[in-house]
Amino acid sequence: MTKKRGFQRSILFSTVAGLAVTFAAAASAETMNGALAKAYMGNPTLNSQRASLRATDEGVAIAKSGMRPRVNASGSVGYTARSTQGMGTGGGNVDLFPGAVGVGVTQPLYDGLRTLNSTRAAESQVFGQREGLRNQEQNTLLSGATAYMNVLRDTATVNLQRNNLEVLQEQLRQTQDRFNVGEVTRTDVAQAEAALAGGRSQLSAAEANLKASIAQYRQVIGEQPTKLAPGKSLEPFLPKNQTAAVNLALREHPAIASALHSADAAELQIKVAEGALLPQVGVSANVSRSFDNNVRGDAISSASIVAQLTVPLYDGGQYYAQTRQAKELSSQANISVDIFRDQVRAAVVSSWSMLDAARAQIEASTAQVKANEIALAGVREEAKVGQRTTLDVLNAQQALLQSRVLLVTAQRDRVVASYNVMASIGRLTARDLSLRVSGYDPKVHYDQVKDKWIGLSTPSGR
Repeated sequence: MTKKRGFQRSILFSTVAGLAVTFAAAASAETMNGALAKAYMGNPTLNSQRASLRATDEGVAIAKSGMRPRVNASGSVGYTARSTQGMGTGGGNVDLFPGAVGVGVTQPLYDGLRTLNSTRAAESQVFGQREGLRNQEQNTLLSGATAYMNVLRDTATVNLQRNNLEVLQEQLRQTQDRFNVGEVTRTDVAQAEAALAGGRSQLSAAEANLKASIAQYRQVIGEQPTKLAPGKSLEPFLPKNQTAAVNLALREHPAIASALHSADAAELQIKVAEGALLPQVGVSANVSRSFDNNVRGDAISSASIVAQLTVPLYDGGQYYAQTRQAKELSSQANISVDIFRDQVRAAVVSSWSMLDAARAQIEASTAQVKANEIALAGVREEAKVGQRTTLDVLNAQQALLQSRVLLVTAQRDRVVASYNVMASIGRLTARDLSLRVSGYDPKVHYDQVKDKWIGLSTPSGR
């Protein structure tokens, strides 16, 4: 039991039967955490989500502007031609150039609490978007871990196939030598040749899979893989059992938290819509001066201040429909919370089952590899004394190869499954993984813009 538990606590992705992996562990090798740190800092999808959150932050400042003053300046200039005629008086033409300048200020005093509720809704949207960013962070790190392990798996598989090809080439050489001295028939040679051709095909397929995995690694991590260290499972950091994992996920998963904030925002939108039916109170002040440059002393200055009360009576049903619509959208948002809870619960159960299956697969594949190694050695010895055919040797060799590939795949699956479980409970983050990065703090930008009254430049200077 102790041996098995120690095996489960730290599993290293490695090749079997003494095979050298191209991306071997070394002092200068890239580690899993190092690669994930690069993805955290430079992944374009994650950076796009951060930019989206910064745009959402501005929604708070936009909402708060509803109760801020509006200041406008106006100016006009024109030309008027006037012709005068009269009894007993001389007539004439007069050219006038009237102009005016003015400044007006409008200050809302009460808007049915629409600004207050809009601000609260915008804040809920910001909080929900932050959880969405945390979820995207998890997805990015999970994709990075998967790409990392895929490269290791496919590299090991390529090495296994290359080793197998060398064995098949030697098998063909030995079979031809035995054919030349009459120990085997032409059929044995043909079987060895067919096996070698199949080995070349399998190697080509493995190399193609490795190229695809390297391309995926480059897409997620941001650079080509060079020398990768073995990946470690996150099992020591997982809850003790599936039930504990589900309960933790329902409390902490960012998808659920984001849905709850969206439900809060939708509820506040009902109050915003209802506020349109309430009285509106405001005050406006204007200062203006009109003049004509051709008429001396023709200048008039005026100033006014006016309080205004507006009581909506009937608008054709628009505000009523918008209120009903907001209520239905709120109901939808609340239902979505339950949907996300079900999805998270299913994800935890599924990923936990995959982890259990990978553990069992490793144990079975390890036993299978050992048995196939013994069987191959025995078949080869029996073939030397004529008790086994060339086909028996080739079949045993192929069975050993397949069991080794299965073991490599199971080792990869176990590490990836542990990362899947970590993501499903909401803890696959840079902080939880202790990545050596400067964590992105969304609150910094929010504090910079939430009360900003003026300015076209973003805090980053754009």
